[in-house]
Amino acid sequence: MHVPAARIVFSPEDRAEIASATIEILSTGAMTLGAHTNEFESAFAAAHRAPFAVAVSSGTAALEIILRSLDVQGADVVVPTNTFAATAFAVIRAGATPVFADVSPDTFALTARDVAAAVTPNTRAVVLVHIGGLIASDVAELAAFCADRGLALVEDAAHAHGCRHGEGYAGSFGVAGAFSFYPTKLITSGEGGMIVTADPAIHEAALVYRDQGKAGFLGNTHIKQGYAWRLSEMHAVTGKVHLRHLDEFLTTRAAVAARYDAALDALDGATRLRVPAGDVCNYYKYIVLPRPGVDRARLKKELKERYGVSLSGEVYEAPLHQQPVFSDYAGRSLPVAEDLCARHVCLPIHSDMTDAEADHVVTSFAAALASLDLDG
Repeated sequence: MHVPAARIVFSPEDRAEIASATIEILSTGAMTLGAHTNEFESAFAAAHRAPFAVAVSSGTAALEIILRSLDVQGADVVVPTNTFAATAFAVIRAGATPVFADVSPDTFALTARDVAAAVTPNTRAVVLVHIGGLIASDVAELAAFCADRGLALVEDAAHAHGCRHGEGYAGSFGVAGAFSFYPTKLITSGEGGMIVTADPAIHEAALVYRDQGKAGFLGNTHIKQGYAWRLSEMHAVTGKVHLRHLDEFLTTRAAVAARYDAALDALDGATRLRVPAGDVCNYYKYIVLPRPGVDRARLKKELKERYGVSLSGEVYEAPLHQQPVFSDYAGRSLPVAEDLCARHVCLPIHSDMTDAEADHVVTSFAAALASLDLDG
């Protein structure tokens, strides 16, 4: 059996609807910031219990727009070191300096303690990344820490479509949340992103920033230094159609994760991240930590070549403070993140995964670990 690292799920009916809408869009010439964008924004806001949503060209753009709306230029912004480079790029392009922080081994996310060790007198904002779709159970403590110090908490929710902790959805714990619709994400529009917020000022600023800083779509009066961050109507209709399956995808992935949980809890030599009871994780990544000393490259090679199981990409294989592009911002050692980045793997999990595929993955994973142990 072959299990790929990722699989994008669009039903024949979905493809037909998107194709029909695309013909309509091309025939009318209403190709950007039209009805499909409005409908996508409304549906995404409703799915995440958010008052406002603004569709943009990418998750990176969403994060940069939020940071620009907070006027972080010249300030420091705390960023977890185990995140995608785009998180820090957005900080830099918004005119701020990223200050890298360590994370919790239990959630791969920032804690109040981690942020306290990284804040400076010039810190204006903190970016919390929901790695793999897991919202940390201590998110309220971090939010309170930021509120007490006048720091804006921004959520990089690129992984966290439909995720919830308690009664709060991703994007509701800080001033705004940035989502991505890149093809690998749970919900995709091909390319694109979304800002969710309860703050009218951020909402209004985002509408201006995404369209070259113009005061209105049809005018040419520019009031901010915006950019071409619009989402096309073709992308919007793709995302709108895919979003209808959010609950179905969450249910399927939770069932797969439950099978993985049971198998891994009975396996020596590996541990998993744990989702608090009652919370919703979309398992964008199912993260496993093999015991120290396991050669990750050999493990992945064994799984792919002997068992046909391709592991999905890490989150992330190298912390940002150790990457050449961020050498000007590197500072102290961040040992927890360094260990997590070097050691973890992500089991494949798809929105249409079968029980047979899931069982094959965990059986193969156990056998590959045992094989590496025998090889010494």
